[in-house]
Amino acid sequence: MSIAQAVRYHTHGKPQDVLHLEDIEVPSPAAGEVQIRLVAATINPSDFGMIGGTYGRLPSLPATAGREGVGEIIEVGSGVDTALVGKRVRFPETGAWTTLANEKAADLWIIPDEVPADLAAMAFVNPPTAWRLLRDSYLQRGDWVIQNAGNSAVGIFVIQMAKHLGLNTISIVRRQEVIEPLKALGAQHVFLDDNDYVKKIDEITGGKRPMLALNMVGGESAIRLIKSLADGGRLVTFGGASADAVRFPTRFFIFNDVILKGFWMDRWYRTNSRERINIMLSKIYALMQDGTIKAIVEGRYPLSQFQTAIEKAGQPRCGKILLVPDAK
Repeated sequence: MSIAQAVRYHTHGKPQDVLHLEDIEVPSPAAGEVQIRLVAATINPSDFGMIGGTYGRLPSLPATAGREGVGEIIEVGSGVDTALVGKRVRFPETGAWTTLANEKAADLWIIPDEVPADLAAMAFVNPPTAWRLLRDSYLQRGDWVIQNAGNSAVGIFVIQMAKHLGLNTISIVRRQEVIEPLKALGAQHVFLDDNDYVKKIDEITGGKRPMLALNMVGGESAIRLIKSLADGGRLVTFGGASADAVRFPTRFFIFNDVILKGFWMDRWYRTNSRERINIMLSKIYALMQDGTIKAIVEGRYPLSQFQTAIEKAGQPRCGKILLVPDAK
C-alpha cells in the first residue's frame, strides 16, 4: 500500500470551491495490473466541465480531477511482463491529477521514449482532436481551413498539422499579442476576431474560400466563420468557450448550403477500435518525434499549487499549463 497525493472533488462546482488536495491509499498492483507514477498532467477545458458537472460524461463522486497525462510504470502485478517497468504510458483517465494510480496492463497506451515528455503529457486529447477535425473533413491539398481560438491548444496543433497535410490556414484570435507567436509556429494568416477579416476572405484565399471552419468559441465568432465559408462548406463545433448561443443562420443554410455539425473526441475514442486508435496515435507520435508538431508550455506547477495552476489556465495565454509531482 502506498500513499498518493490527489486533487479531488466530492461535489460539482467551481474548481476553486470544490477541489482539495488529499492523501489517498493506492494498493500494490493486483494480478494483471501495473502501478504508474505521474510525470506530468495537463489542464484542459474539459477538466473544468467535469468538475463543474456540465461535461458529456461524468465520473462517480468523489473523483480525482484531470483526464490526461503521462506516467511511468514503477511496479507490475503478477502475470505482467517486468519489461514494462520504466515505460511511459498514458496516465489513467480515472483521474490524472494524482501522483500514483493502478491500471490494467491490457489497457495501457505506451508512449515511445523518443516523444518529448511535455508532448507525451498532452498526446491524447488536443492533438487527436486536431487530427480528426482535419482528416475526417474530406479536404484536398490546397484547401483552406479557418478557425477561431487559433491560439488554443487545439488551434496550435491544427496550424501545424494543416501545414503538414498541405492545407492553408486562417486563424482568428481575440488578442493582438498572440498573433506573432502563432506565426512563429507556422500560422499563415492570423486576424483579430472582428468583422474586418470577413471582408478580406476572398482576397486572402484568391476566391477559394474555406471548406472547413473550426469553432470552439460560439456566438458571433461562429457566425463570422460561417460567413467566411465556401458554398457547401462545413462548420464543426467542438467547444463553446464564450458560452454564447450560435444564432440559426437561415440565409447561409439556404443560399450557401453550409453544414453545421459537432465533434466530440471522447465519442470518437469510444466508437473506434483499439487498432484504429493506435494507428492514429502512431502518426501523431511520429509528428512529435520529428518536430513537425510542437507545443508551448506556459508553466509547470506542483500538485500542491494546483489552485495557482488552475487560475493561470483560466487566463488568456498561448501555451499549456502542466501539473507535476511535488519535489521530494
